[in-house]
Amino acid sequence: MTMIIKVEAVLIADNPATFVTREIDGAELKFGGIEGDRHFGIFAKADSRQPMYKRGTEIFNRRQLSLVSIEELQGIADRLSVDTIRPEWLGANILVSGAPELTKLPMGIRMMLSSGGGLVCEGENEPCAGPGRVIAEQYDDKSLTKHFIIQAQKSRGIVAYVERPGEIKPGDHIEIHI
Repeated sequence: MTMIIKVEAVLIADNPATFVTREIDGAELKFGGIEGDRHFGIFAKADSRQPMYKRGTEIFNRRQLSLVSIEELQGIADRLSVDTIRPEWLGANILVSGAPELTKLPMGIRMMLSSGGGLVCEGENEPCAGPGRVIAEQYDDKSLTKHFIIQAQKSRGIVAYVERPGEIKPGDHIEIHI
């Protein structure tokens, strides 16, 4: 079974002072993700997400890219009683539409880009306080930090790595092989 979704935006976190992303016209995805992005690289340092390794140990980078869907972001906004949740506030790299349950994609699913490139889903990008604080700042409501972590469970998007390099830009389609 396959599912086709649409790329609505491509974003990069190229300001070292923040994880917040900004929209770009498109990107050449390389092994390691989007060059210049804070999560770019084939390898990464273990952190609190990998408690089985000593913090700072070099491991494979499963978080090269972060994908979110318009539908799930609107669901989070509705549950938080705010107008919108912007993908850049979450540090997302790829915003898609047509995937109301993007976060539920299982690990290992292949996602083929229009350009011939390919991504592999590494599972849910679990909600954390960083994006919650950004949302709270946007709405001048400190309680949103904690509420985001709760209300974004199972709808925060996924992380992926580049299996085959290729170009990605708004308007492209991604074929998800389920």
